[in-house]
Amino acid sequence: MGGRNAKTCGTFRRWIALTMTAALTVLGGCQPFPAHLDPLSVNGRDGGDAPPTYAALMRIGNAARAGGDYSNALSVYRRAAEIETRLPEPFVAIGDTLLALRDVNEAIIAYNSALARDGPYGPALHGLAKAYIETGRPELALAPLNSALALRPSDPKLLVLLGVVEDVEGRHQPAQAYYRQGLRYAPGDPALSVDLALSLALSGNYSNAVALLQPVAMASSGTAQERQTLALIYGLEGSVAEAARIARMDLDEAAVEHNLGYYHTLRELSPEERDRAVRSAGLKNPARPSAS
Repeated sequence: MGGRNAKTCGTFRRWIALTMTAALTVLGGCQPFPAHLDPLSVNGRDGGDAPPTYAALMRIGNAARAGGDYSNALSVYRRAAEIETRLPEPFVAIGDTLLALRDVNEAIIAYNSALARDGPYGPALHGLAKAYIETGRPELALAPLNSALALRPSDPKLLVLLGVVEDVEGRHQPAQAYYRQGLRYAPGDPALSVDLALSLALSGNYSNAVALLQPVAMASSGTAQERQTLALIYGLEGSVAEAARIARMDLDEAAVEHNLGYYHTLRELSPEERDRAVRSAGLKNPARPSAS
């Protein structure tokens, strides 16, 4: 989907905005960056006691990132990468943190730096694929995804990303095959289930999409995004009353009416135009978790 808009990595369902406020336009894509630049910018060491070891720095960085302190995590990972310059792990950690900060281009540099050190390193390939998807150039993600899948053929996180690439390119049948393969390895995984349901809806298979998604979205553990994706599917199908009922579980009346108008607009489009509109709207909101 060359020349399409930027940044999710991440799964397909979270590209659909909770209140569907995205415009139906496509932004220009980003180009891949050189493979051998290192994203290191921390020079020197603090005075005083002996500097922390590489292992200690990685633990500190992981704790900071887990707590949402991405800026400090990034600085600590860069210190770790200065100490062990030949290891890929700190560069993957740098890339993951930059991706969380939505600095996709720098994340691509970091992942390529990891690959320059260890060849086909699975976590770096996975991260690079997510970054490429988020640039709006999903075709660039296919090479790292296929290399990673050769290393871990039963990894549902890779299968869901392959499905996302196929969906974004409008190839829904191959996408659904990847999602179903992922569900064989991770039965009941919500991310895979929701992605498959949305893909089914985009290919016009509304009844199966609802049957798959409804138990997930309406369970006690269901999330607002899962419920609103179900509302979208009902809206695409033309089941307006049911779409409104589901939407009201999370949204105020103004947002519900906005969404119902959006669904009506989508139904007026040709199947091809509707598919592009939903996908481009989703690309405006691409924060996407990996499948579990």
